[in-house]
Amino acid sequence: MKNIFALITLLFVVSTSSAQLFTKKKVQNNPNMDKQILSWGYYFGVNNLDYKIDYKTNAEEIQTEKTFGFNVGLVGDLRVNDYINLRLEPGLVIAGRNLMYPESYFDGIDDTNKSDFIREVKSTYVYFPLLVRFSTQRINNFKPFITFGVATSINLSSNEKNPEDNSGGEFRTTTSTQFFDIGFGIDFYLYWFKFTPSIRGVFAINDELVRDVDPNSPWTGNINSMKTRGVFINLTFR
Repeated sequence: MKNIFALITLLFVVSTSSAQLFTKKKVQNNPNMDKQILSWGYYFGVNNLDYKIDYKTNAEEIQTEKTFGFNVGLVGDLRVNDYINLRLEPGLVIAGRNLMYPESYFDGIDDTNKSDFIREVKSTYVYFPLLVRFSTQRINNFKPFITFGVATSINLSSNEKNPEDNSGGEFRTTTSTQFFDIGFGIDFYLYWFKFTPSIRGVFAINDELVRDVDPNSPWTGNINSMKTRGVFINLTFR
């Protein structure tokens, strides 16, 4: 989390500092684009998610092998004033993670095999973030901004209600998850449209793990909480 905040802060400072080098006025593309009360767009991008795991007792940590996923969605923007906007960005987030369990978790358990030490967690979130966007003044044809907000999601791949648990090879997570969402980006005003690359940090608020029936399960017994965290990199077109 600290690394994500540091990266966002660094990028914002660098872009704001760079903006001072380009204050010479140029012809503005779409000068009235930001005057609209309501506007719409779409985005697509990539994500890289892992889990923050808190343990009940000191033990070897479960390692998360991260993979890149895909984001796609729509943007609804409500203008409050020249510097503040409210954003609703419903979308689909497809992600994958592999949990790598230490062999010590299975001490005293007979008939284990290599597949017991790995759990593949596939997630398909229907993601509903509500964001507040704070922008700087437009400088020629670009404008930096930061965003803060919260999101709720529905994980279509959660298996929460599956009666099978890890003893049957099924790793289960909660269907509903809430997130904090913080990010940074830059609007580029092109001739026909506005192009916006952004980077966002997402941090789950609630515990997502569904425990196994056995309270001493090697897969869930020592986990106090398991929460998604990660980065979205999106390209938005409006």
